[in-house]
Amino acid sequence: MSTTTDTAAGRRQVLPVYGAGFVTAFGAHAVAANLGAFALGHHDSLLELGLVLGVYDAAEVVLKPVFGTLVDRRGAKKVMVGGLVAFGLASAAFVAGGDPNLLGAARLAQGAAAAAFSPAAGAAIASLGGTKRTGRLFGGYGGAKGIGYLLGPVVGGALVVSGGYRLLFAVLGAVALLAAIAVSRLIPEMAPLPRRRSGLVQLVHQFSQPTFLQPVLLLGAGTAALSAGVGFLPVLGYRHHLDAVATGALVSLLAATAALLQPWAGRRLDRGRLHPAFAAGGLLACAAGFALVAGLTSPLAMAAAAVAIGAGVAAVTPLGFARLAATAPPDRLGQTMGAGEVGRELGDAGGPALVGAFGTFGLGAGLAAIAAALLACAALALPRVGVQDPGDVAAGST
Repeated sequence: MSTTTDTAAGRRQVLPVYGAGFVTAFGAHAVAANLGAFALGHHDSLLELGLVLGVYDAAEVVLKPVFGTLVDRRGAKKVMVGGLVAFGLASAAFVAGGDPNLLGAARLAQGAAAAAFSPAAGAAIASLGGTKRTGRLFGGYGGAKGIGYLLGPVVGGALVVSGGYRLLFAVLGAVALLAAIAVSRLIPEMAPLPRRRSGLVQLVHQFSQPTFLQPVLLLGAGTAALSAGVGFLPVLGYRHHLDAVATGALVSLLAATAALLQPWAGRRLDRGRLHPAFAAGGLLACAAGFALVAGLTSPLAMAAAAVAIGAGVAAVTPLGFARLAATAPPDRLGQTMGAGEVGRELGDAGGPALVGAFGTFGLGAGLAAIAAALLACAALALPRVGVQDPGDVAAGST
């Protein structure tokens, strides 16, 4: 009975953190997927549209390491609650103002808020997971974000059609504030550990070690594959005469595969049932998906590519986070997770940019380029002979 009670308590504590992950994914994609229609309706240029899209991610890249350091000083729970409340208030401010010209400022504020609660959520997952549940909790967290990626464009579009962008931002604000209440009530206090003094040289040394760089590479490459797949599989489908329903289904298939398989991968990691080369295999699956549609353009090939990319992302993401958490100094967990999140943001921007750059020679060339880049990342992700894999530490298998 005691074990059952402890398990139920653990689930109550971690579910609000999953909710925070859902908020950032749902909020980012619900708005981004519907900005094109907004820009066209207000006769904005593509440059203006690009700037509004980019300010959210730009704020995260700059501020995530800052807030990660704050997590170590103030505690993950406080920073997470503060970030969620700030996200809700930024959304409410746009609703109250009602001025379309404030959209860029609202997105910037939302991105800054997400930069606060994202590394805090990662640090909280690592703390709650301990040494035995880190993989499955990061898998569940990634699954929650995957559901946000899946539902964001669809639900966001429905809200915009029903009540415009003010309704969309009102819902985003409400969801964020509900998540903040749940985190405040259900997650235990996480007192920060005493921090050792270290200068810039020590930090550079820490962040230049393979134990940090390899999981960041995994996370960045996986996110690059996800964003490129979500961005360009619909373009490929459209060019080969698939309608909007079919291209949307491709994105949904990719996102659903990633969301459903991440908890499975996390559980196997905790049980020590993943070979050290599993992460490289995930990137190979992503590369195979892009290579497939670089040469074949049938609907069946596109669907197979979506499944392969989604499965590869699911293999890489919880393993990358678990490795990062397992090798982070306990007193600098937030700082490490925040710095690691920057790798994901760079991958989020770099994946589509790579496809677009080589896509000037044809979309097939762009897809082949990212397949080659993922193959290179897979080679770098292979464990070195004689070197203990950090994933084994996370799984407690050695």
